[in-house]
Amino acid sequence: MVDSSPVVVDCPVGHFPCGNLTVCLPQVLHCNGIENCENGADEENCGDNSGWADFFDRTVGKPDLQDFPKDCFLQQYPESCECIETELECVEVNLKSVPLVSTNVTLLTLKKNDIRRLPEEVFIRYSELKKLFLQDNCIRTVSSRAFAGLYELRTLYLSKNCITSLSPGVFSHLHKLQWLILDENQIKMISQQVFTGLKSLFFLSMVNNSLEQLPQMKMCSEMPRLNWVDFEGNHIKTLDYSALLMCNELTVLSLRKNEISEITENAFQPLKKLGELDLSSNRILELSHDIFKDLEVLQILNMSDNPLSHIHIDQFENLSQLQSLVLEGIEILNIQTRMFKPMKNLSHIYFKKFQYCSYSPHVRKCKPNTDGISSFEDLLANIILRVSVWVIAFITCFGNVFVICMRSFVRAENNLHAMCIKVLCCADCLMGVYLFFVGVFDVKFRGEYNKHAHLWMESLQCRIIGFLAMLSSEVSVMLLTYLTLEKYLVIVFPFNNIRPGKWQTVVMLAVIWVFGFFIAVIPLLSEDLFGNYYGRNGVCFPLHSDRLEKPAAKGYSTGIFLGLNLIAFLIIVFSYTSMFYSIYKTGLQTTEMRSRLHTDVAVANRFFFIVFSDALCWIPIFLVKVLSLLDVEIPGTITSWVVIFILPINSALNPILYTLTTSFFREKVELLLCTWQRNSAHRKGRKSLSSSGNYTDSSRFSLGVLQRLSVGEVNSRRG
Repeated sequence: MVDSSPVVVDCPVGHFPCGNLTVCLPQVLHCNGIENCENGADEENCGDNSGWADFFDRTVGKPDLQDFPKDCFLQQYPESCECIETELECVEVNLKSVPLVSTNVTLLTLKKNDIRRLPEEVFIRYSELKKLFLQDNCIRTVSSRAFAGLYELRTLYLSKNCITSLSPGVFSHLHKLQWLILDENQIKMISQQVFTGLKSLFFLSMVNNSLEQLPQMKMCSEMPRLNWVDFEGNHIKTLDYSALLMCNELTVLSLRKNEISEITENAFQPLKKLGELDLSSNRILELSHDIFKDLEVLQILNMSDNPLSHIHIDQFENLSQLQSLVLEGIEILNIQTRMFKPMKNLSHIYFKKFQYCSYSPHVRKCKPNTDGISSFEDLLANIILRVSVWVIAFITCFGNVFVICMRSFVRAENNLHAMCIKVLCCADCLMGVYLFFVGVFDVKFRGEYNKHAHLWMESLQCRIIGFLAMLSSEVSVMLLTYLTLEKYLVIVFPFNNIRPGKWQTVVMLAVIWVFGFFIAVIPLLSEDLFGNYYGRNGVCFPLHSDRLEKPAAKGYSTGIFLGLNLIAFLIIVFSYTSMFYSIYKTGLQTTEMRSRLHTDVAVANRFFFIVFSDALCWIPIFLVKVLSLLDVEIPGTITSWVVIFILPINSALNPILYTLTTSFFREKVELLLCTWQRNSAHRKGRKSLSSSGNYTDSSRFSLGVLQRLSVGEVNSRRG
């Protein structure tokens, strides 16, 4: 006996199986336009086509399209109607009642007319009628025997009318009815007896009515073949076991946009064949951990936009056949990889946040597929980020190292100020190192980031580079504040000899570095309090707050960005405002005083542009932090610009603002160039003189030889 059971393939993280083959492929090969699986399974389900269309094709089949003849076989019908064979369309012809037509009619369309009521036995003559369309008539009254005699009717549309109630047994004559559409009416209650006689009903839709509860006591006992049920947009508040009892054939159940707040533990127990369940946009606060235990063949589950406060670890444990899971709009505070691991066939998953995708690394497609920084495939989502991180890292590191070297080589007028600038460059250089590591790991994870995302954000490397970025930014902010206060005291109080000495400056710089170190390292000391403080995103910088962040981490982050940094920024603004006001107010009467303050004023102007650039960098960071605390939805692209461009750009500009564009530096460089040119010219002059001396000696030697030769020639002649 041959075992025909499907092969269960357990693929590694970041891979998916080729259908029933024992072959696994990387996620990046899914739907890339090339059949990498022998059976072509990697090019299937490229879009999330599971659901209604898929079930329709498999259950009902595709319609047979053909050219219909234009002849009419009806003897009687209104002149304003259109007839093809035995099908009659009377659309928007101002009918006040159901018209008299030939009894052999098989399709009757009375859409968009002024029919207000359906009296008893109004269709009794049309025993061959199979499809009846009565939409957009504002029908208010439907007699209990209005559809009497329609024994062959398959499809009945009553949508977009004004029906408020249905009499028991109103459909009792429709023994072959398969499609019943009651959308967009005003039905508030419906009893089980309304469905009496609908033994063949396949599809039931009551979208956008006013139902407050599902028909109780074995609704499906009257409709044993019921396959699709759609109760979207009603006011249903509870869902219990009795409503769905005996719905053994149900394949699709949509309860979207209701007011469901409670679902009993065994509500879905009878639905052994259910393939799609839509519970989105309700008021569900909590689900039993085994609520889906009987839905073993479920393929599509939509739970989006519910105020769920908790999802159990084993919530989806029995959904081994699930292909599409929609959890949009839900904060999953206790999210873990274990939640999604049992769903081996899951191909599409939809979250509220991109960060959640790292907890389901085995699915083919996850949305949202980017947070503006990272994507499903790459740590840095687009080419602009990838190029920029390397460019800014190089500029930052090279510029700051160059300034440190030049400041060490060129003697400054104020050695203490030069020492502060070099220390600041060291802090800014750490930001370049941070960006280099981000670029390196982006290259390392290229094309398969989601496979490594969770481990990366939890890793020691991510925490270290996050620590470096935080250390760099905080030390830089505090140093700028210190330098600003120093200049403030010099300019506002020029006659007070309160400039810090060498040891005071060294101690202050050491304190700033130690304080910055503690600011950056404290979140790493207690994971219970701070959680994964630096691993909130792929670039390991804790800028954006969310509900998943622990209270201690949120408070600490707020204290740093909106406390310490904001206070430093305000101090800088106040100090420079006071400096310029003091300069404006002070009457510079003597040349000596002007000469004395000239240097300090020039430095103050230089620092103004430096602080102005810092303000441009930090104000967006303040805004992003405030908006995140207010739970305002911030596009991921804004966060990426802040983290990759705005935060480091100040570190890249500082060398230009501090050193390369200063008049002192330009004078020193010009002096060095002049000295080099003078030495070069001196060396060339010495070489030229040496060559000239050699030429003179050789000339003298040649002249002597010529003289001797001449003397010898004369003597020989004489001889």
